[in-house]
Amino acid sequence: MKAWLHPLFRTTARVFAALLGAITLTATLAACGESANRNEKPVVLTTFTVLADIARQVAGEHLTVESITKAGAEIHGYEPTPGDVRRASTADLILDNGMNLEAWFVQFVEDVDVKHVVVSDGVTPMSITEDAYQGKPNPHAWMSPLNVKIYVDNMIRAFSELAPEHAADFRAAGAAYQAELQKIHDELVATLATLPPNERALVTCEGAFSYLARDAGLTEKYIWAVNAEQQATPQQITSAIDFVRTNRVPAVFCESTVSDAPMQRVVEASGARFGGVLYVDSLSEADGPVPTYLDLIRHDVKTITAALTGARP
Repeated sequence: MKAWLHPLFRTTARVFAALLGAITLTATLAACGESANRNEKPVVLTTFTVLADIARQVAGEHLTVESITKAGAEIHGYEPTPGDVRRASTADLILDNGMNLEAWFVQFVEDVDVKHVVVSDGVTPMSITEDAYQGKPNPHAWMSPLNVKIYVDNMIRAFSELAPEHAADFRAAGAAYQAELQKIHDELVATLATLPPNERALVTCEGAFSYLARDAGLTEKYIWAVNAEQQATPQQITSAIDFVRTNRVPAVFCESTVSDAPMQRVVEASGARFGGVLYVDSLSEADGPVPTYLDLIRHDVKTITAALTGARP
C-alpha cells in the first residue's frame, strides 16, 4: 500500500510482526473452533461501525455482524491488533469500504482465507482536490445516502451467497432500507433548494463531505483534505476564512473525531456561526446521538440544513 494514503496509516513494524504471528496462532484456534462455529449463524466482520450497522439492517436475524473498530474510533489512524486477525480468520465474510480507507487492514487481510467484499464497488469515486492527496479517491462515499444504496446492493449479493436460504429476506430488508435512504436524500435536497446560491456551501474541518455536498448541490470547502498528524496550517485557515467572507456563508462545521479549534478561528475571523458537530467515521454508543447510520446521516442533514437556513435545531 502506497505511502500517500495517509500519514496515520504507517503502522509500526512491531504491530505488524505481532499481526503476522497471530495469523499462525489463528490457524490452530480456527481449527479447534470450526465445528462449534458451524452450528451458529455465519459471522460477517466489518472494518468500522458504520458498515456494521448498515450490514445489520440487511442481514436481519440471519447473520451475526461485528465491527473491528469500536464506537467513537477514528478510522483513519486505527492500529489493528493480533486479536483483530484472529477475529478475521474465524469470520465467514469480511466487508470493508475500500477506496484506500482501511490501508491498515489490507496489510494482513490478504493472508486470511476468508471471502472479502468491498462494499463501495460500483460507486463513482470523487477525487480529493487539494494537498498531497490531490487526485486520489475520497474514501468517504458512505456520506451519500445514494451511495449507501449501492453498498446495500453489494451486501445483498454477498449475504445471499453466504446464506442463500435467506436471500429473499435480504432483498426485502435491503429494499426497505434503500427507501429510507432515498427519503433522507430527497428531504435534504428539498430543504436546501430555497437557499441563495452564495449560501449553498458546506464548510468543514476535513474534506469528508464531498459526496453529500454533491448530492445536495452545495459547494464544498474544508480546512484540510484528509485527517493527518499535522493539521490546519495558517494558509489553510486563511483560505477557509476568505471563502466564508467572500460567499457570506452563514455557518461552518467540524467533525466529532477532530478538534474544532481551527474552525473556531474561522468563525472568529469571518463572523459566520459555528453550525455544529457532524459525524462521519464512527457511530456513537447506543445511548449517544448517532447509534445507527440513519441516525448519523439524519443528524448531519438536520444540523447542516438548520444552520444554513437559520432554522432552529
